[in-house]
Amino acid sequence: MTCVVIAAALLGLARAVLGQVDSAELEEQAIRAAAEAVAPSVVKIETVGGLERVGKALTSTGPTTGLVVAEDGYVVSSAINFIQQPSSILVTLPSGKRATAKIVARDHARMLVLLKVATEEKLPVPVAAPRNEMAVGQSAIAMGRTFDKSGPSLSIGVISALNRIWGRAIQTDAKISPTNYGGPLIDLRGRVIGVLVPLSPQGQESELAGSEWYDSGIGFAVPLIDINSRLATLKSGKDLKAGLLGISLKKGDIYSLPADVAASRADGPAGKAGIKTGDVVVEVDGSPVQRQAQLKHLIGAHYAGDKVKVVVRRGSERIETTVELIDKLDPFGHPFLGILPIRDDKLPGVLVRYVYPGSPAEKSGIKPGDRIAKMGTPPIALADASAFRDLFAIAPPGQKVALEIQRGSEFLKLEISPAAALPTEVPADLPVALSQEHKAPEQKAASGLVEIKLAEEKNNCVAYVPETYHPDVPHGVVIWLHGSGGVNRAALAARWKVACEKQHLIVLAPQALDPNKWEPTEGAFIRKTLDDLLSHYNVDRTRIAIYGYQTSGSLAVLVGLSNTDRIRAIVSVDAAPSARNAIPENDPLLRLAFFLANADKSPAAAGIKAASERLKAMKFPVTGKSLGEAPRDLNEAEIGELARWIDALDRI
Repeated sequence: MTCVVIAAALLGLARAVLGQVDSAELEEQAIRAAAEAVAPSVVKIETVGGLERVGKALTSTGPTTGLVVAEDGYVVSSAINFIQQPSSILVTLPSGKRATAKIVARDHARMLVLLKVATEEKLPVPVAAPRNEMAVGQSAIAMGRTFDKSGPSLSIGVISALNRIWGRAIQTDAKISPTNYGGPLIDLRGRVIGVLVPLSPQGQESELAGSEWYDSGIGFAVPLIDINSRLATLKSGKDLKAGLLGISLKKGDIYSLPADVAASRADGPAGKAGIKTGDVVVEVDGSPVQRQAQLKHLIGAHYAGDKVKVVVRRGSERIETTVELIDKLDPFGHPFLGILPIRDDKLPGVLVRYVYPGSPAEKSGIKPGDRIAKMGTPPIALADASAFRDLFAIAPPGQKVALEIQRGSEFLKLEISPAAALPTEVPADLPVALSQEHKAPEQKAASGLVEIKLAEEKNNCVAYVPETYHPDVPHGVVIWLHGSGGVNRAALAARWKVACEKQHLIVLAPQALDPNKWEPTEGAFIRKTLDDLLSHYNVDRTRIAIYGYQTSGSLAVLVGLSNTDRIRAIVSVDAAPSARNAIPENDPLLRLAFFLANADKSPAAAGIKAASERLKAMKFPVTGKSLGEAPRDLNEAEIGELARWIDALDRI
């Protein structure tokens, strides 16, 4: 087939030289010849039966596309085409005959499925484009085969980026509709660059993630050469899953920071291979690693079960080791000492604001006003509460932790066995989080209802900043997502004023472009408004929560789970998180807590209960709140309770 394409291109070139055809016609001929070369390998897939909706997304019953990858009846397609769990799958073969097919295996990292078609026909296998011949700006053709019997559908574009979605995909601006997910992206030589799939630019691992980007100029294709390299595994019926190293990196800009290991779980693959907290990853499989993003790209391309050679720097020592990646870590439970820190303390160590009753801290004799100065053996001096929180989080489970406490002029040495989980109860009225009075600042920050307008966005946003705001006092943030009707600014200020002043909170209220409904793609706008707020106000990064009621609560869950590098808590009222929401592993350094409230007779009650159990099984702290019988939002007293819950998110 490639010879036909080359011959057609040479013929067109000869005619162009002779002046018989212009460049546009030459390009059209090349596109047509390339498509004709691959077309026999592009098959129509029809599904029968299954679920009508997955979560809140309606499933499609129309035809979709697949690509032949082996002549003995194997076809690869996008996982989104089968989310409804169809009872039957039918494939139209190049001969025009329809045959049944079954799913053999799934690639959960790249959202692909491998089908085996019940046929004796020898199917045409396309040629895969070599990786070294793929380039940004190169012409690319997206193909699908659905309704038109005369031939496949085509959309012309270019390769706009390589190694996207952490090394798993190629990006194209060719228009991709749901009907050609599972079809090929090809080059002008009639070779398959990759298989079209919806993937999220944020790297979410879900069959639906990224589907909202179709026809947007942002589309993705998994390189066929990568699929072929794992085809034998998929044929054997073994699913492929993303590989995990089992470390957490230092928080910050992944595109500029080195790959410093902030936490290496002892029970994870890296920990078992000897990689320790404090090491710096400098090389993976011979490729240098200078920034965190490079490490994520190199590991992201691998699957569970792969062995990778990792080089770390430990002080002046260079250490080489081999790590076997795994697909899932045991759920991580955050150890709990039982204190809240003072927030405006400038001295080294951690000044204790509050001690939880019955906690390990109380049982060991720690009191409010004590200063936790050092931790560990040998002892490590603590710079502040953030350093202590991170260090305490990676303490080996089940082992005692050595602490040095300063009480006035006295120094005490304690050994404490941490509790195995963070508390879920809402504390009673808490003492003030500040250690001193603060003089009025030389320049007062904007307060009250503050407009936030992003130049590149059409959406509006407002923040309620309490008049008591002081730049020396870290404030928590509540991202409040409005319901139908948009943001009533006066009501927003009245509802949150007391809580914001007492618990040092700022309420951020982004507004949907359509005030009556949110679009999933507006999650990026919500993130931008938060980043803008962070650049102008002193924000406590441990106390950033997102809150929504009913449909806005569902969006709060989606946005919160998509931005765990920023958001520390998700508040969902009378909204059942979808069972298909991709929940990340409980990270030692990126803590995440849930506040789930519902009425007993709410239609969402069963779903909320199921989500709560799912989150608890993953060892996330989940606070449940009953709102009586009839569905409703939180009232004034419950807003005060929620504010106290947010006030305690910096617990250690």
